[in-house]
Amino acid sequence: MKICIAQTKPIKGNVSANIETHIKFIEQALISNTDAIFFPELSLTGYEPELAKKLATNNDDNRFDIFQEISDKNKIIIGLGLPTATESKIRISMIIFEPNKPRQTYSKQQIHSDEFPYFENGDGQIIIKTNHKNIAPAICFESLQQKHSENAFKLGADVYLASVAKPANSVKKAFDHYPKTAKQYAMPVLMCNCVGLCDNFLSVGNSSVWTKEGNLVGQLDDKTEGILIFDTETEEIDNRILANY
Repeated sequence: MKICIAQTKPIKGNVSANIETHIKFIEQALISNTDAIFFPELSLTGYEPELAKKLATNNDDNRFDIFQEISDKNKIIIGLGLPTATESKIRISMIIFEPNKPRQTYSKQQIHSDEFPYFENGDGQIIIKTNHKNIAPAICFESLQQKHSENAFKLGADVYLASVAKPANSVKKAFDHYPKTAKQYAMPVLMCNCVGLCDNFLSVGNSSVWTKEGNLVGQLDDKTEGILIFDTETEEIDNRILANY
C-alpha cells in the first residue's frame, strides 16, 4: 500500500484557497498511484484557534464534495483537517473520504491545555480499514501520549498516522517519541506537519516516516511544501516531490 503525507503551508482562514491547494497535492499523489493521502492538523483553515468557531463546519459541507468525487473516481483515501462544530463547542477533526463510502470524522481525543478555551476533546478512535492495512489517525498532542498509540494498536492498527501542526520544540519531542512507538508496536509511523506561521508559532515541517523497526526512511525540510509517498510493503519511500504552487 502506498500512503502519502502532505506538507502544506495553509493560508490563514482561507478555506477555498486551501481546498485548491489540497487538490493539487492529491493530483501529484495520484500520479504515483497512491492509495491514501493525509494532510496536517486543521489543514483547510490553518491552525488558528481564535478563528475556529467562525470556520467550524461538518463533513456534510458541500464544499468538500470534490474530495469525495476524487476519492470515488480514483479509489484513494483522503484525510484532511478542519474544525468541526458540536452542540457544546468545537473539535479539532480530520474528515476522512473513502471510495464509495460515507464520510467519517475523527476528532482529537486529547487536546493540549492551551486548546481548552477553544476546543473540546473528541471521543472514540477511528481505524481506517483497507484491503492492505489498518490506519489509525492521531492528531498532534495526543500522538505524543503513549496511551493513544497503545489503544490504536489494540484496535488493530498496522499504521500510525500523526497529523500535526508543530513548532521546533514539539518536532524535537516527536523525533524522540515516534521511533520508539514504531518499534514498540511494530507499525510504521507517518507524521505530516505544516510549514509557516500558525496562531502564535512557526510550524517547521520536517514531515517524516519511520518504519516498523523505528528507522527514519524519509523526511521533508522545515520550510518547503511537498509530499512523501511511503510503500508499506517495501518500507521505503516510493516518491518525494517538492511543490511550488
